[in-house]
Amino acid sequence: MWKDVDVAALNIVHVAGTKGKGSTCAFTRSLLQEWGKRTGFPSKIGLYTSPDLTCIRERIQINGQPISEDLFAKYFFEVWDGLFSPQDGVVAEDERQPRYLQLIALLAIHTFSQEGTQAAIFETHHGGEYDATNVISEPVVTGITSIGLDHLAQLGPGIEDVAWHKAGIFKNGAPAFSAPQEPAVEAVLRSRAAEKGVQFEVVPVDSSLPLSANALRAPVQRINCSLAIALVNAFLSRKSPLEQKKLSAEDIQRAIENFSWPGRFEVITTARCTWFLDGAHNELSIGRAVEWYAEMTTAPSYHGAGQPGPPRIIIFSHMSEERDGRSLLGALARAVERNDIQGAEMVFTTYRERRDGTVRLGRQHALFQLSY
Repeated sequence: MWKDVDVAALNIVHVAGTKGKGSTCAFTRSLLQEWGKRTGFPSKIGLYTSPDLTCIRERIQINGQPISEDLFAKYFFEVWDGLFSPQDGVVAEDERQPRYLQLIALLAIHTFSQEGTQAAIFETHHGGEYDATNVISEPVVTGITSIGLDHLAQLGPGIEDVAWHKAGIFKNGAPAFSAPQEPAVEAVLRSRAAEKGVQFEVVPVDSSLPLSANALRAPVQRINCSLAIALVNAFLSRKSPLEQKKLSAEDIQRAIENFSWPGRFEVITTARCTWFLDGAHNELSIGRAVEWYAEMTTAPSYHGAGQPGPPRIIIFSHMSEERDGRSLLGALARAVERNDIQGAEMVFTTYRERRDGTVRLGRQHALFQLSY
């Protein structure tokens, strides 16, 4: 029965933050998978992240692959029936359905338990203290990615408040690691760690990471990968059945080579053009996405040393009613100016999802040349 799941037995790595949660979780999965290939443990790794790009099953993965439609349906109805099956033929009048993210997080826990995963990585949704994933009471290790201003209606008003919420995933007995933060944020994280009796450490960028790896071309990905290495080494120190309890240089290299996280600093090359894709959706992430785009499109490998580059077009799409479109556009403009992206055309659009799952860009959009 799904209600009898031993959550602690899933060996969970719990990750919160504003920017880079998904990438850090994906790096953690890739590193653990390479270790598992070499040593046999863990042989099955669960990964729970959000949002999804093309289908909901992307949120619940095992060994880097979304669970099948059959498994999703099977475990969904096991959870649903467990929640709402009548007791002695009677359904309680005050019985309420869980919210969407609560249900999906519960489904992930049930799936990983039934499938026998030996490690599971959970990304929080947008908070920490009151996040649906914070039912995890005994993680092996916790991590905090870069913190910025986002979801302020729930987590604000200030960045110190946001940091307080994110640190809600800290649990006594589980070490906590953080990417480098601004001083006010780090102070809050250290304070909450002390309150909870948690060993806390800020992880600097690993200087041994390869400079030429495509997965690390975005500077922020070097931060995320460094944090993931610290998380995995802490996990192995507590859970590895072998005497060796630390990633080797070869494990790290293979994990970076095999790393994939669609829609996050992703490059797709076609016969006609090169697309640079990132799902940036707050001021912090937009700035980093533009920085990466500027670096990639000015590199000699992109258009040949000394040769004029092809036209550059930035397409910005926004449809969320929960975020301030003006502040996002302001962040975009500042990042474009800061990174000296000149002569780039800008397309502002929205999109809508059709019933068949395909997406259509809005018909009306603005196209103009940036000038300062």
